[in-house]
Amino acid sequence: MRQSQQTSELSRRHPALVFTVIFVAIFLLHWPLLRLPYYWDEAGYYTAAARDLLAGSLIPHTTVSNAHPPLVMAWVALWWKCLGFSTVVTRSAMLVVAAFSLLGFFRLAERAANAEVAIAATVCTALYPVFFAQSSLCQVDLAAAGLTFWALAAYLERRWVAVGVWFALAVLAKETAALVPVALAGWEIVLPVITRFGGGRLPWLSRCARPDSRGRLSLHSLVALIFPTIPLALWYAYHYSRTGYVFGNPEFFRYNVSATMDPLRFLLALLLRIWQAFGYMHLWLLTGGMLLAMLLAPVRDGDTERPRIAIPTQLIFLVVVAAYVVAMALIGGAVLARYMLTAVPLVILVGVSTLWRRLRDWQMAVAAIGLAFILAWFWNPPYGFAPEDNLAYRDFIVLHQDSARFVEAHYPKARVLTAWPSSNELAQPWLGYVDHPVKVVQIEDFSADEVMSAAEMRHEYDVALVFSTKYEPRRPMLERWAAWTEIKRKYFGYHRDLPPGAVAQILGGKIVFSEETKGQWAAVIEVEKGEFVDARLSSGYNRVQ
Repeated sequence: MRQSQQTSELSRRHPALVFTVIFVAIFLLHWPLLRLPYYWDEAGYYTAAARDLLAGSLIPHTTVSNAHPPLVMAWVALWWKCLGFSTVVTRSAMLVVAAFSLLGFFRLAERAANAEVAIAATVCTALYPVFFAQSSLCQVDLAAAGLTFWALAAYLERRWVAVGVWFALAVLAKETAALVPVALAGWEIVLPVITRFGGGRLPWLSRCARPDSRGRLSLHSLVALIFPTIPLALWYAYHYSRTGYVFGNPEFFRYNVSATMDPLRFLLALLLRIWQAFGYMHLWLLTGGMLLAMLLAPVRDGDTERPRIAIPTQLIFLVVVAAYVVAMALIGGAVLARYMLTAVPLVILVGVSTLWRRLRDWQMAVAAIGLAFILAWFWNPPYGFAPEDNLAYRDFIVLHQDSARFVEAHYPKARVLTAWPSSNELAQPWLGYVDHPVKVVQIEDFSADEVMSAAEMRHEYDVALVFSTKYEPRRPMLERWAAWTEIKRKYFGYHRDLPPGAVAQILGGKIVFSEETKGQWAAVIEVEKGEFVDARLSSGYNRVQ
Protein backbone atom coordinates (compact mmCIF):
# COMPACT_ATOMS: atom_id res chain seq x y z
CA MET A 1 0.00 0.00 0.00
CA ARG A 2 2.91 2.32 0.68
CA GLN A 3 4.10 1.88 -2.90
CA SER A 4 0.57 2.66 -4.11
CA GLN A 5 0.52 5.86 -2.07
CA GLN A 6 3.92 6.87 -3.46
CA THR A 7 2.68 6.29 -7.02
CA SER A 8 -0.42 8.34 -6.27
CA GLU A 9 1.69 11.16 -4.89
CA LEU A 10 3.93 11.02 -7.95
CA SER A 11 0.95 11.31 -10.34
CA ARG A 12 -0.35 14.35 -8.49
CA ARG A 13 2.96 16.17 -8.37
CA HIS A 14 4.32 15.14 -11.77
CA PRO A 15 1.44 14.65 -14.23
CA ALA A 16 3.79 15.60 -17.09
CA LEU A 17 6.00 12.63 -16.21
CA VAL A 18 3.04 10.24 -16.21
CA PHE A 19 1.84 11.69 -19.54
CA THR A 20 5.31 11.25 -21.04
CA VAL A 21 5.49 7.60 -20.00
CA ILE A 22 2.05 6.94 -21.49
CA PHE A 23 2.79 8.80 -24.72
CA VAL A 24 6.14 7.11 -25.34
CA ALA A 25 4.61 3.70 -24.72
CA ILE A 26 1.67 4.10 -27.11
CA PHE A 27 3.81 5.94 -29.69
CA LEU A 28 6.20 2.98 -29.88
CA LEU A 29 3.30 0.53 -30.12
CA HIS A 30 1.79 2.55 -32.98
CA TRP A 31 5.07 3.23 -34.77
CA PRO A 32 4.42 0.73 -37.63
CA LEU A 33 1.01 2.37 -38.28
CA LEU A 34 1.98 6.05 -38.44
CA ARG A 35 2.58 6.23 -42.20
CA LEU A 36 -0.62 4.47 -43.21
CA PRO A 37 -2.90 6.51 -45.50
CA TYR A 38 -6.22 7.74 -44.18
CA TYR A 39 -8.94 5.20 -43.53
CA TRP A 40 -12.70 5.32 -44.25
CA ASP A 41 -14.27 8.19 -42.25
CA GLU A 42 -10.85 9.79 -41.86
CA ALA A 43 -10.70 10.13 -45.63
CA GLY A 44 -14.38 10.86 -46.10
CA TYR A 45 -14.88 13.56 -43.50
CA TYR A 46 -12.49 14.32 -40.65
CA THR A 47 -9.25 15.05 -42.50
CA ALA A 48 -11.16 16.91 -45.22
CA ALA A 49 -12.85 19.04 -42.55
CA ALA A 50 -9.49 19.69 -40.90
CA ARG A 51 -8.00 20.79 -44.25
CA ASP A 52 -10.91 23.18 -44.76
CA LEU A 53 -10.38 24.56 -41.26
CA LEU A 54 -6.67 25.01 -42.00
CA ALA A 55 -7.74 27.05 -45.02
CA GLY A 56 -9.85 29.26 -42.77
CA SER A 57 -13.34 27.70 -42.85
CA LEU A 58 -14.96 26.27 -39.71
CA ILE A 59 -17.67 24.71 -41.89
CA PRO A 60 -16.36 21.98 -44.26
CA HIS A 61 -16.90 22.73 -47.93
CA THR A 62 -14.84 20.03 -49.67
CA THR A 63 -17.05 17.44 -47.98
CA VAL A 64 -20.67 17.55 -46.83
CA SER A 65 -20.89 18.99 -43.32
CA ASN A 66 -22.07 16.61 -40.59
CA ALA A 67 -22.25 19.40 -38.00
CA HIS A 68 -19.64 17.80 -35.74
CA PRO A 69 -18.06 20.49 -33.53
CA PRO A 70 -14.60 21.53 -34.76
CA LEU A 71 -12.32 21.04 -31.71
CA VAL A 72 -10.50 17.89 -32.88
CA MET A 73 -10.22 19.13 -36.46
CA ALA A 74 -8.78 22.40 -35.14
CA TRP A 75 -6.23 20.43 -33.11
CA VAL A 76 -5.09 18.49 -36.18
CA ALA A 77 -5.01 21.64 -38.33
CA LEU A 78 -2.79 23.30 -35.72
CA TRP A 79 -0.31 20.46 -35.97
CA TRP A 80 -0.33 20.71 -39.75
CA LYS A 81 0.23 24.46 -39.49
CA CYS A 82 3.26 23.95 -37.25
CA LEU A 83 4.81 20.74 -38.63
CA GLY A 84 3.44 20.34 -42.16
CA PHE A 85 0.76 18.19 -43.74
CA SER A 86 1.44 14.44 -43.55
CA THR A 87 -0.15 11.32 -42.15
CA VAL A 88 2.70 10.97 -39.64
CA VAL A 89 1.90 14.41 -38.23
CA THR A 90 -1.82 13.63 -38.14
CA ARG A 91 -1.40 10.32 -36.35
CA SER A 92 1.14 11.77 -33.93
CA ALA A 93 -1.32 14.54 -33.07
CA MET A 94 -4.01 11.95 -32.36
CA LEU A 95 -1.61 9.91 -30.22
CA VAL A 96 -1.08 12.99 -28.09
CA VAL A 97 -4.86 13.11 -27.64
CA ALA A 98 -4.89 9.40 -26.78
CA ALA A 99 -2.12 9.84 -24.19
CA PHE A 100 -3.92 12.81 -22.65
CA SER A 101 -7.12 10.76 -22.55
CA LEU A 102 -5.34 7.89 -20.80
CA LEU A 103 -3.85 10.35 -18.30
CA GLY A 104 -7.36 11.63 -17.57
CA PHE A 105 -8.60 8.07 -17.18
CA PHE A 106 -5.69 7.29 -14.84
CA ARG A 107 -6.59 10.30 -12.69
CA LEU A 108 -10.22 9.20 -12.63
CA ALA A 109 -9.32 5.59 -11.73
CA GLU A 110 -6.90 6.73 -9.06
CA ARG A 111 -9.56 8.97 -7.54
CA ALA A 112 -12.20 6.24 -7.66
CA ALA A 113 -9.97 3.37 -6.46
CA ASN A 114 -6.19 3.54 -5.90
CA ALA A 115 -2.96 3.82 -7.85
CA GLU A 116 -2.50 0.06 -8.34
CA VAL A 117 -5.96 -0.32 -9.84
CA ALA A 118 -5.48 2.87 -11.85
CA ILE A 119 -2.26 1.63 -13.45
CA ALA A 120 -3.75 -1.77 -14.32
CA ALA A 121 -7.02 -0.32 -15.65
CA THR A 122 -5.17 2.29 -17.72
CA VAL A 123 -2.94 -0.35 -19.30
CA CYS A 124 -5.96 -2.55 -20.08
CA THR A 125 -7.79 0.41 -21.61
CA ALA A 126 -4.79 1.32 -23.78
CA LEU A 127 -4.58 -2.31 -24.96
CA TYR A 128 -8.31 -2.76 -25.53
CA PRO A 129 -8.54 -3.30 -29.32
CA VAL A 130 -11.08 -0.57 -30.10
CA PHE A 131 -9.23 2.03 -28.01
CA PHE A 132 -5.87 0.94 -29.43
CA ALA A 133 -7.05 1.09 -33.05
CA GLN A 134 -8.72 4.47 -32.57
CA SER A 135 -5.69 5.99 -30.82
CA SER A 136 -3.93 7.02 -34.03
CA LEU A 137 -6.98 7.50 -36.28
CA CYS A 138 -8.17 11.02 -37.02
CA GLN A 139 -11.66 10.66 -35.56
CA VAL A 140 -13.42 12.33 -32.66
CA ASP A 141 -14.85 9.66 -30.36
CA LEU A 142 -11.67 8.94 -28.42
CA ALA A 143 -11.01 12.64 -27.82
CA ALA A 144 -14.55 13.14 -26.51
CA ALA A 145 -14.12 10.12 -24.22
CA GLY A 146 -10.80 11.39 -22.88
CA LEU A 147 -12.11 14.84 -22.06
CA THR A 148 -15.10 13.20 -20.38
CA PHE A 149 -12.71 11.22 -18.15
CA TRP A 150 -11.10 14.47 -17.03
CA ALA A 151 -14.57 15.89 -16.34
CA LEU A 152 -15.61 12.83 -14.34
CA ALA A 153 -12.44 13.03 -12.23
CA ALA A 154 -13.25 16.66 -11.46
CA TYR A 155 -16.87 15.66 -10.75
CA LEU A 156 -15.77 13.13 -8.12
CA GLU A 157 -13.60 15.84 -6.55
CA ARG A 158 -16.49 18.35 -6.59
CA ARG A 159 -14.47 20.93 -8.57
CA TRP A 160 -17.41 22.50 -10.38
CA VAL A 161 -15.55 25.00 -12.57
CA ALA A 162 -13.31 22.24 -13.87
CA VAL A 163 -16.36 20.03 -14.41
CA GLY A 164 -18.00 22.67 -16.60
CA VAL A 165 -14.82 23.38 -18.58
CA TRP A 166 -13.92 19.72 -19.25
CA PHE A 167 -17.46 18.78 -20.27
CA ALA A 168 -17.64 21.85 -22.52
CA LEU A 169 -14.46 20.74 -24.28
CA ALA A 170 -15.82 17.20 -24.55
CA VAL A 171 -19.01 18.31 -26.31
CA LEU A 172 -16.94 20.49 -28.63
CA ALA A 173 -14.99 17.37 -29.55
CA LYS A 174 -18.21 15.47 -30.30
CA GLU A 175 -21.78 16.46 -29.63
CA THR A 176 -22.76 13.09 -28.13
CA ALA A 177 -20.48 13.78 -25.15
CA ALA A 178 -23.37 15.95 -23.88
CA LEU A 179 -25.03 12.67 -22.86
CA VAL A 180 -22.85 12.48 -19.75
CA PRO A 181 -23.51 15.88 -18.14
CA VAL A 182 -27.20 15.63 -19.03
CA ALA A 183 -27.43 12.13 -17.50
CA LEU A 184 -25.53 13.25 -14.40
CA ALA A 185 -27.77 16.30 -14.05
CA GLY A 186 -30.77 13.97 -14.09
CA TRP A 187 -29.05 11.78 -11.51
CA GLU A 188 -28.39 14.83 -9.31
CA ILE A 189 -32.09 15.67 -9.44
CA VAL A 190 -33.42 12.15 -8.87
CA LEU A 191 -30.96 10.91 -6.23
CA PRO A 192 -32.07 13.15 -3.32
CA VAL A 193 -35.68 12.13 -3.93
CA ILE A 194 -34.79 8.43 -4.00
CA THR A 195 -32.66 8.56 -0.86
CA ARG A 196 -35.19 10.65 1.06
CA PHE A 197 -38.28 8.57 0.30
CA GLY A 198 -36.71 5.16 -0.26
CA GLY A 199 -33.88 5.06 2.22
CA GLY A 200 -36.08 3.89 5.10
CA ARG A 201 -37.54 0.92 3.22
CA LEU A 202 -34.37 0.05 1.32
CA PRO A 203 -31.37 0.75 3.60
CA TRP A 204 -28.83 0.21 0.83
CA LEU A 205 -30.15 3.36 -0.87
CA SER A 206 -28.71 5.47 1.92
CA ARG A 207 -25.26 4.45 0.68
CA CYS A 208 -26.00 5.82 -2.79
CA ALA A 209 -25.89 9.45 -1.68
CA ARG A 210 -22.55 11.21 -1.56
CA PRO A 211 -21.25 11.83 1.96
CA ASP A 212 -21.29 15.59 1.34
CA SER A 213 -24.71 15.80 -0.32
CA ARG A 214 -26.80 15.86 2.89
CA GLY A 215 -29.75 14.69 0.82
CA ARG A 216 -30.05 18.05 -0.95
CA LEU A 217 -29.85 19.09 -4.58
CA SER A 218 -26.62 20.92 -5.41
CA LEU A 219 -27.14 24.09 -7.43
CA HIS A 220 -23.42 24.35 -8.19
CA SER A 221 -23.33 20.86 -9.67
CA LEU A 222 -26.39 21.50 -11.86
CA VAL A 223 -24.92 24.73 -13.22
CA ALA A 224 -21.65 22.96 -14.01
CA LEU A 225 -23.47 20.12 -15.75
CA ILE A 226 -25.81 22.31 -17.76
CA PHE A 227 -23.13 24.81 -18.82
CA PRO A 228 -21.58 22.56 -21.54
CA THR A 229 -24.81 22.73 -23.54
CA ILE A 230 -24.23 26.47 -24.09
CA PRO A 231 -21.11 26.25 -26.34
CA LEU A 232 -22.74 23.34 -28.17
CA ALA A 233 -25.88 25.40 -28.79
CA LEU A 234 -23.75 28.31 -30.02
CA TRP A 235 -21.95 26.00 -32.43
CA TYR A 236 -25.24 24.68 -33.82
CA ALA A 237 -26.55 28.24 -34.18
CA TYR A 238 -23.44 29.18 -36.14
CA HIS A 239 -23.73 26.04 -38.25
CA TYR A 240 -27.36 26.83 -39.02
CA SER A 241 -26.50 30.40 -40.00
CA ARG A 242 -23.94 29.15 -42.52
CA THR A 243 -25.62 26.01 -43.89
CA GLY A 244 -29.35 26.31 -43.23
CA TYR A 245 -29.55 23.14 -41.14
CA VAL A 246 -28.63 22.37 -37.55
CA PHE A 247 -27.73 18.70 -37.09
CA GLY A 248 -25.78 18.04 -40.24
CA ASN A 249 -26.98 17.67 -43.80
CA PRO A 250 -30.44 16.09 -44.27
CA GLU A 251 -29.07 12.73 -45.43
CA PHE A 252 -26.77 12.54 -42.40
CA PHE A 253 -29.67 13.34 -40.07
CA ARG A 254 -31.95 10.81 -41.78
CA TYR A 255 -29.36 8.02 -41.60
CA ASN A 256 -28.37 8.63 -37.96
CA VAL A 257 -31.64 9.77 -36.37
CA SER A 258 -34.92 9.60 -38.25
CA ALA A 259 -34.24 6.24 -39.91
CA THR A 260 -33.34 4.60 -36.58
CA MET A 261 -36.67 5.29 -34.81
CA ASP A 262 -38.07 1.78 -35.04
CA PRO A 263 -38.90 -0.30 -31.92
CA LEU A 264 -37.43 -3.56 -33.26
CA ARG A 265 -34.29 -1.85 -34.49
CA PHE A 266 -33.87 -0.17 -31.11
CA LEU A 267 -34.16 -3.51 -29.31
CA LEU A 268 -31.61 -5.16 -31.60
CA ALA A 269 -29.25 -2.20 -31.38
CA LEU A 270 -29.65 -2.20 -27.59
CA LEU A 271 -28.49 -5.81 -27.43
CA LEU A 272 -25.51 -4.96 -29.64
CA ARG A 273 -24.63 -1.98 -27.43
CA ILE A 274 -24.81 -4.12 -24.29
CA TRP A 275 -22.46 -6.61 -25.96
CA GLN A 276 -20.08 -3.81 -26.95
CA ALA A 277 -20.11 -2.42 -23.41
CA PHE A 278 -19.51 -5.72 -21.61
CA GLY A 279 -18.29 -8.43 -23.97
CA TYR A 280 -16.89 -7.20 -27.28
CA MET A 281 -13.31 -7.96 -28.37
CA HIS A 282 -12.55 -10.29 -25.43
CA LEU A 283 -13.98 -7.84 -22.89
CA TRP A 284 -16.19 -10.72 -21.72
CA LEU A 285 -13.09 -12.25 -20.12
CA LEU A 286 -12.86 -9.29 -17.76
CA THR A 287 -16.56 -8.96 -17.01
CA GLY A 288 -16.94 -12.73 -16.62
CA GLY A 289 -13.89 -12.86 -14.33
CA MET A 290 -15.34 -9.98 -12.33
CA LEU A 291 -18.62 -11.83 -11.79
CA LEU A 292 -16.81 -14.99 -10.72
CA ALA A 293 -14.53 -13.03 -8.39
CA MET A 294 -17.58 -11.54 -6.67
CA LEU A 295 -18.33 -15.04 -5.34
CA LEU A 296 -15.12 -14.82 -3.28
CA ALA A 297 -14.61 -12.97 -0.03
CA PRO A 298 -12.58 -9.74 -0.22
CA VAL A 299 -8.83 -10.09 0.33
CA ARG A 300 -7.54 -8.86 3.67
CA ASP A 301 -4.21 -7.04 3.99
CA GLY A 302 -3.48 -7.69 7.62
CA ASP A 303 -6.58 -6.68 9.54
CA THR A 304 -7.90 -4.47 6.73
CA GLU A 305 -10.29 -5.63 4.03
CA ARG A 306 -9.54 -4.25 0.58
CA PRO A 307 -12.17 -1.61 -0.19
CA ARG A 308 -14.46 -1.50 -3.19
CA ILE A 309 -15.01 1.54 -5.35
CA ALA A 310 -17.49 3.63 -3.35
CA ILE A 311 -21.12 2.78 -4.12
CA PRO A 312 -21.98 6.40 -5.12
CA THR A 313 -19.06 6.37 -7.56
CA GLN A 314 -20.09 3.01 -9.03
CA LEU A 315 -23.61 4.35 -9.54
CA ILE A 316 -22.21 7.39 -11.34
CA PHE A 317 -20.33 5.06 -13.66
CA LEU A 318 -23.51 3.00 -14.14
CA VAL A 319 -25.44 6.15 -15.08
CA VAL A 320 -22.82 7.03 -17.71
CA VAL A 321 -22.69 3.51 -19.17
CA ALA A 322 -26.49 3.21 -19.24
CA ALA A 323 -26.84 6.61 -20.92
CA TYR A 324 -24.47 5.56 -23.71
CA VAL A 325 -25.99 2.08 -24.14
CA VAL A 326 -29.52 3.44 -24.48
CA ALA A 327 -28.75 6.61 -26.46
CA MET A 328 -26.37 4.91 -28.90
CA ALA A 329 -28.99 2.21 -29.50
CA LEU A 330 -31.54 4.88 -30.33
CA ILE A 331 -29.39 7.02 -32.65
CA GLY A 332 -26.58 6.28 -35.07
CA GLY A 333 -27.14 4.53 -38.37
CA ALA A 334 -24.03 2.38 -37.96
CA VAL A 335 -23.74 0.60 -34.61
CA LEU A 336 -20.02 1.34 -34.33
CA ALA A 337 -18.08 0.24 -31.27
CA ARG A 338 -16.07 3.46 -31.18
CA TYR A 339 -19.20 5.31 -30.09
CA MET A 340 -18.92 3.41 -26.78
CA LEU A 341 -15.37 4.52 -25.95
CA THR A 342 -16.60 6.65 -23.05
CA ALA A 343 -18.44 3.74 -21.43
CA VAL A 344 -16.13 0.75 -21.93
CA PRO A 345 -13.14 2.07 -19.89
CA LEU A 346 -15.49 2.59 -16.92
CA VAL A 347 -16.49 -1.08 -17.18
CA ILE A 348 -12.78 -1.98 -17.34
CA LEU A 349 -12.11 0.11 -14.24
CA VAL A 350 -14.84 -1.55 -12.17
CA GLY A 351 -13.75 -5.00 -13.39
CA VAL A 352 -10.08 -4.47 -12.54
CA SER A 353 -11.02 -3.00 -9.14
CA THR A 354 -13.12 -6.09 -8.37
CA LEU A 355 -10.27 -8.43 -9.29
CA TRP A 356 -7.90 -6.38 -7.11
CA ARG A 357 -10.32 -6.54 -4.19
CA ARG A 358 -11.13 -10.25 -4.31
CA LEU A 359 -8.12 -12.05 -5.81
CA ARG A 360 -4.78 -12.35 -4.06
CA ASP A 361 -3.04 -12.92 -7.42
CA TRP A 362 -5.06 -10.30 -9.26
CA GLN A 363 -2.04 -9.16 -11.28
CA MET A 364 -1.92 -12.50 -13.11
CA ALA A 365 -5.62 -12.26 -13.96
CA VAL A 366 -5.19 -8.72 -15.31
CA ALA A 367 -2.10 -9.76 -17.28
CA ALA A 368 -4.10 -12.58 -18.91
CA ILE A 369 -6.84 -10.12 -19.86
CA GLY A 370 -4.27 -7.70 -21.30
CA LEU A 371 -2.80 -10.53 -23.37
CA ALA A 372 -6.29 -11.42 -24.62
CA PHE A 373 -6.78 -7.80 -25.69
CA ILE A 374 -3.49 -7.88 -27.61
CA LEU A 375 -4.50 -11.11 -29.36
CA ALA A 376 -7.75 -9.40 -30.37
CA TRP A 377 -5.72 -6.80 -32.26
CA PHE A 378 -5.00 -9.51 -34.84
CA TRP A 379 -7.85 -12.02 -34.39
CA ASN A 380 -11.08 -11.18 -36.19
CA PRO A 381 -14.35 -12.37 -34.62
CA PRO A 382 -16.57 -14.93 -36.42
CA TYR A 383 -19.16 -12.30 -37.28
CA GLY A 384 -19.25 -9.04 -39.18
CA PHE A 385 -17.53 -6.12 -37.48
CA ALA A 386 -15.98 -2.77 -38.38
CA PRO A 387 -12.30 -3.19 -39.36
CA GLU A 388 -11.50 -0.03 -37.38
CA ASP A 389 -12.13 -2.00 -34.16
CA ASN A 390 -8.75 -3.74 -34.40
CA LEU A 391 -5.82 -3.95 -36.82
CA ALA A 392 -8.11 -5.19 -39.59
CA TYR A 393 -8.22 -1.52 -40.62
CA ARG A 394 -4.53 -1.82 -41.50
CA ASP A 395 -5.33 -4.80 -43.75
CA PHE A 396 -8.04 -2.73 -45.44
CA ILE A 397 -5.65 0.15 -46.06
CA VAL A 398 -2.90 -2.10 -47.46
CA LEU A 399 -5.35 -3.80 -49.83
CA HIS A 400 -6.53 -0.44 -51.10
CA GLN A 401 -2.98 0.90 -51.36
CA ASP A 402 -1.90 -2.04 -53.49
CA SER A 403 -4.93 -1.95 -55.77
CA ALA A 404 -4.78 1.85 -56.19
CA ARG A 405 -1.07 1.75 -57.04
CA PHE A 406 -1.73 -1.01 -59.56
CA VAL A 407 -4.42 1.08 -61.24
CA GLU A 408 -2.24 4.20 -61.26
CA ALA A 409 0.76 2.30 -62.66
CA HIS A 410 -1.05 0.41 -65.42
CA TYR A 411 -4.18 2.49 -66.13
CA PRO A 412 -3.20 6.10 -65.44
CA LYS A 413 -5.66 7.54 -67.96
CA ALA A 414 -8.48 5.08 -67.47
CA ARG A 415 -11.96 5.77 -66.13
CA VAL A 416 -12.27 3.56 -63.06
CA LEU A 417 -15.54 2.14 -61.79
CA THR A 418 -15.47 1.78 -58.02
CA ALA A 419 -17.32 2.61 -54.80
CA TRP A 420 -16.60 4.80 -51.81
CA PRO A 421 -14.08 5.07 -50.15
CA SER A 422 -11.93 3.93 -53.09
CA SER A 423 -13.49 6.68 -55.19
CA ASN A 424 -11.97 9.24 -52.81
CA GLU A 425 -8.69 7.35 -52.55
CA LEU A 426 -8.20 7.43 -56.33
CA ALA A 427 -9.43 10.97 -56.92
CA GLN A 428 -7.62 12.74 -54.04
CA PRO A 429 -3.85 12.12 -53.92
CA TRP A 430 -3.44 13.83 -50.54
CA LEU A 431 -5.13 10.81 -48.93
CA GLY A 432 -1.93 8.87 -49.62
CA TYR A 433 -3.06 6.16 -52.05
CA VAL A 434 -2.02 7.61 -55.43
CA ASP A 435 0.38 10.30 -56.62
CA HIS A 436 -1.93 11.69 -59.30
CA PRO A 437 -5.73 11.83 -59.46
CA VAL A 438 -7.53 9.07 -61.34
CA LYS A 439 -10.89 9.55 -63.06
CA VAL A 440 -13.63 7.77 -61.17
CA VAL A 441 -17.14 6.51 -61.94
CA GLN A 442 -18.80 5.82 -58.58
CA ILE A 443 -21.44 3.26 -57.65
CA GLU A 444 -22.90 2.57 -54.19
CA ASP A 445 -21.37 -0.87 -53.54
CA PHE A 446 -20.77 -4.22 -55.23
CA SER A 447 -24.07 -5.90 -54.52
CA ALA A 448 -25.77 -7.72 -57.38
CA ASP A 449 -28.19 -4.87 -58.13
CA GLU A 450 -25.43 -2.24 -58.26
CA VAL A 451 -23.14 -4.36 -60.44
CA MET A 452 -26.00 -5.16 -62.86
CA SER A 453 -26.76 -1.45 -63.14
CA ALA A 454 -23.08 -0.74 -63.78
CA ALA A 455 -23.02 -3.33 -66.57
CA GLU A 456 -25.64 -1.30 -68.42
CA MET A 457 -23.33 1.74 -68.56
CA ARG A 458 -20.17 -0.15 -69.50
CA HIS A 459 -19.21 2.51 -72.03
CA GLU A 460 -18.63 5.04 -69.21
CA TYR A 461 -15.61 3.27 -67.66
CA ASP A 462 -12.63 1.18 -68.69
CA VAL A 463 -11.50 -0.54 -65.49
CA ALA A 464 -13.26 -1.61 -62.30
CA LEU A 465 -11.64 -1.56 -58.87
CA VAL A 466 -13.80 -3.75 -56.65
CA PHE A 467 -13.33 -4.58 -53.00
CA SER A 468 -15.10 -5.97 -49.95
CA THR A 469 -17.08 -3.10 -48.47
CA LYS A 470 -17.79 -5.19 -45.35
CA TYR A 471 -15.74 -7.73 -43.44
CA GLU A 472 -17.01 -11.24 -44.22
CA PRO A 473 -15.74 -14.12 -42.01
CA ARG A 474 -15.12 -17.44 -43.71
CA ARG A 475 -17.56 -19.24 -41.41
CA PRO A 476 -19.91 -16.54 -40.19
CA MET A 477 -22.25 -17.11 -37.27
CA LEU A 478 -25.95 -17.42 -38.19
CA GLU A 479 -24.96 -17.81 -41.85
CA ARG A 480 -27.88 -20.11 -42.62
CA TRP A 481 -30.48 -18.04 -40.80
CA ALA A 482 -32.09 -16.10 -43.65
CA ALA A 483 -34.27 -14.09 -41.26
CA TRP A 484 -31.19 -12.60 -39.55
CA THR A 485 -29.72 -11.59 -42.90
CA GLU A 486 -32.98 -9.86 -43.77
CA ILE A 487 -33.05 -8.06 -40.40
CA LYS A 488 -29.50 -6.81 -40.97
CA ARG A 489 -30.42 -5.64 -44.43
CA LYS A 490 -33.54 -3.82 -43.28
CA TYR A 491 -32.24 -2.15 -40.12
CA PHE A 492 -28.45 -1.94 -40.43
CA GLY A 493 -27.74 -1.39 -44.12
CA TYR A 494 -26.33 -4.85 -44.73
CA HIS A 495 -25.63 -6.08 -48.23
CA ARG A 496 -23.55 -8.90 -49.67
CA ASP A 497 -20.78 -7.97 -52.13
CA LEU A 498 -20.40 -10.17 -55.18
CA PRO A 499 -16.99 -11.90 -55.38
CA PRO A 500 -14.52 -10.55 -57.97
CA GLY A 501 -15.11 -13.42 -60.38
CA ALA A 502 -18.84 -12.78 -60.48
CA VAL A 503 -18.33 -9.03 -60.97
CA ALA A 504 -15.89 -9.69 -63.84
CA GLN A 505 -18.37 -12.02 -65.52
CA ILE A 506 -21.24 -9.52 -65.25
CA LEU A 507 -19.11 -6.60 -66.49
CA GLY A 508 -17.62 -8.66 -69.31
CA GLY A 509 -14.02 -8.26 -68.15
CA LYS A 510 -11.12 -10.20 -66.68
CA ILE A 511 -9.34 -9.96 -63.35
CA VAL A 512 -5.82 -8.55 -63.74
CA PHE A 513 -5.10 -8.01 -60.05
CA SER A 514 -6.45 -9.60 -56.90
CA GLU A 515 -5.42 -9.67 -53.28
CA GLU A 516 -7.05 -11.14 -50.18
CA THR A 517 -6.34 -11.16 -46.46
CA LYS A 518 -8.39 -12.20 -43.41
CA GLY A 519 -11.91 -11.80 -44.75
CA GLN A 520 -11.18 -8.76 -46.94
CA TRP A 521 -10.28 -8.57 -50.62
CA ALA A 522 -9.67 -6.19 -53.52
CA ALA A 523 -9.41 -6.76 -57.27
CA VAL A 524 -8.91 -4.83 -60.51
CA ILE A 525 -10.99 -5.88 -63.53
CA GLU A 526 -10.07 -4.86 -67.07
CA VAL A 527 -13.37 -4.25 -68.82
CA GLU A 528 -12.14 -3.28 -72.26
CA LYS A 529 -8.70 -2.78 -73.74
CA GLY A 530 -7.43 0.48 -75.14
CA GLU A 531 -4.26 2.43 -75.69
CA PHE A 532 -3.80 2.91 -71.96
CA VAL A 533 -3.50 -0.86 -71.26
CA ASP A 534 -0.11 -2.28 -70.30
CA ALA A 535 0.69 -5.24 -72.55
CA ARG A 536 2.31 -7.02 -69.60
CA LEU A 537 -1.15 -7.57 -68.11
CA SER A 538 -2.13 -10.31 -70.53
CA SER A 539 -0.82 -12.94 -68.13
CA GLY A 540 -2.82 -11.50 -65.19
CA TYR A 541 -1.71 -10.92 -61.63
CA ASN A 542 -2.75 -12.54 -58.36
CA ARG A 543 -1.46 -12.37 -54.81
CA VAL A 544 -2.89 -13.78 -51.59
CA GLN A 545 -1.47 -12.66 -48.24
